[in-house]
Amino acid sequence: MRPVKLPAGGFTIIEAAVALAVMAVLLAVGIPSMSTWMQARKAAAASAFYKEGFQLARAQAVTHNSASRLVLSENATSGQLDWQVDICFPTPSVPCNDGSGAWSTTTAAASGDPDQAHGFHSVVRSADALPATSAMMLTLTPDDASAVYFTPLGWVDGSMSPRLSRIELQPALGRQGAFKKMAVVLTLAGTASICDPAVAVQDSRGCPP
Repeated sequence: MRPVKLPAGGFTIIEAAVALAVMAVLLAVGIPSMSTWMQARKAAAASAFYKEGFQLARAQAVTHNSASRLVLSENATSGQLDWQVDICFPTPSVPCNDGSGAWSTTTAAASGDPDQAHGFHSVVRSADALPATSAMMLTLTPDDASAVYFTPLGWVDGSMSPRLSRIELQPALGRQGAFKKMAVVLTLAGTASICDPAVAVQDSRGCPP
C-alpha cells in the first residue's frame, strides 16, 4: 500500500497576493484612524496640563493662606505655553500684584513665608512635550491675558486685570478634524474644568458661562 502524500505547506502565489492586498486595505484604513486617535490623546493631555496649572495655583493659595498666581510664557521648543505658579504674602503696605510683592521664585521662598528654609518654591511646567503650534492652536480669553491671580481663599482675584479665564485648544490650520475643540475654563470661584465649547451650557459637557 502506497503512503498518502500530503500537500506541501505554505502559501501559493495567489494566496500571498490576496493576503498582501487585505493587509494593504487594513493599513490604509487603520493608519489615519490611529493618527487621529493619537492627536486626540495629545490634545486631551494638553488640556489636562493647563487644568493642573490652575488647580495648583489655587491649592497653594489656600494651603499657605497667601496670594498666588499662574503665569504663562512661550515655550521655545513647541511654541506652546509653559506655566509657572508663584505665591506671595501681602502686607498692609505692599500688596501682591503684577508690579509689587515679594513673590516666590524657583530658587527662593516668598518673603514672609513662615518656613523660609523649606517654604514653597515656584513650580514651573514645560510645554516641550505638547503638540507644536503647527498641529494645535491655543486661544486665550481675554486675548491679552497671560496670568491669573488667586486670593488666600482660593477665589480668583477680580481686581487684577486682564485675568486669564479660558484656554481653548483646537487643531491648527490645515489640521481641521484632527481632534475636537476643547477648552479649560476657570470660574471666579477658582474652579478649573475641561469642557466642550461646541455644546450648550446646560449640557454637562458644556463650558460654564
